[in-house]
Amino acid sequence: MADEKMLINSDEMKAIIERMTFQIIEKVADYDNTYIVGIRRRGEYIANRIIDSFKRHNKTPLKSGVLDITLYRDDLSEIASLPEVKTSDIGFDVNGKTIILVDDVLFTGRTIRSAIDALLDYGRPAKIMLAVIVDRGHKELPIHADFTGKIIPTRKSEVIHVKVTEIDNVDSDCVTISDREA
Repeated sequence: MADEKMLINSDEMKAIIERMTFQIIEKVADYDNTYIVGIRRRGEYIANRIIDSFKRHNKTPLKSGVLDITLYRDDLSEIASLPEVKTSDIGFDVNGKTIILVDDVLFTGRTIRSAIDALLDYGRPAKIMLAVIVDRGHKELPIHADFTGKIIPTRKSEVIHVKVTEIDNVDSDCVTISDREA
């Protein structure tokens, strides 16, 4: 990748997670029927951070799951000839529940559309909400986040990288931006 510029450092990421946690606490009325579902890959780790933060600030922890959307993507043939499909872990009945989908970046909205399609295969939630670390604009579908860490306007030629310690070989979570390779 070309030179990366730091947009959000570790301390700012922690503050964003805390703020999103408080926003969720303010908006969610029925914790017993609310579940947080991270979209594989980075969304699942961000969801875990929100859950950990939630536990520190509320007596009722949110139940959780993980959703793999690989086979629901409309660009599947473009991303790889043999895409790696992982498992989803939705170990609860989604019918009538409030589901908070969690992802790293909201860009065109197509990933979220895919996640909604995948989630609906498990049943019919009462409500689906969305939490993202970065909304970078350029939406192609009418999708918005209910909980947004930061809005960062970008050019289409730029790439936002939300990095988490578990998979990105970094010492701490952060967000960077770079130009797409030519």
